[in-house]
Amino acid sequence: MRSLDRTSPLPLWAQLVDDLRDRISQNEFGERFPTDEEMVRDYAVSRQTVREAVRHLEETGIVERQRGRGSFIRPASSLEQPVQGFYSLARSITEQGLEEGSRVLAFESVRAEDAARKLGLPDAARLVLIERLRFAGGEPLALDRSWLPGEIGELLSSGELEHGSLYEEIAKHASMCVTGGHERIRAAVPDARTRGLLGLPHREAVLVIERLALAGRHAIEWRISVVRGDRFSFTADWT
Repeated sequence: MRSLDRTSPLPLWAQLVDDLRDRISQNEFGERFPTDEEMVRDYAVSRQTVREAVRHLEETGIVERQRGRGSFIRPASSLEQPVQGFYSLARSITEQGLEEGSRVLAFESVRAEDAARKLGLPDAARLVLIERLRFAGGEPLALDRSWLPGEIGELLSSGELEHGSLYEEIAKHASMCVTGGHERIRAAVPDARTRGLLGLPHREAVLVIERLALAGRHAIEWRISVVRGDRFSFTADWT
């Protein structure tokens, strides 16, 4: 029997989700996922707790229920991104045969001194913050936080950012095209919110990508992307 912490403020269903994700990441189940009855017995929890945990795993694309057949673990899709030059995550996803989409979590006018400095603007400059949860093949892949100069960001609409590239929308509405920029990539341990949004198993790290995008000599975006380390890798060809 596997034990859950009844004294924890974290609901039992959420603890069950975390434990199941850990077991899935260690390939403990293979392709077969335990039945509700098995989990009720193994974890000594109610059927409602099990159903809520499985529902969450379904919503994050980890498990698929099939009527009359039970539940199955969906194989995770892994993406590779060449680093020879500029790339678009949306384009990379579709080119590798996966459905691409985004959920806009924030679209608001802000003042953020650090982001303003990255954009070469005064500390008190008005910016637009766009936070998007990016999906590949129906599964969460990355969490993007983009800061744009206010005069650019306010031309955009959150409803137009649920598919495709942010840069395509900037080109369409602000008549500015990305011509260059630079990135810094590092590994990190995500915080609890990010881990939950990405559906990331425990002990899995993320890649943090910091990007400054330029249109000519004008900085038009400062972005911090947090990408699942278990689903995304960079590649390079060299001689």
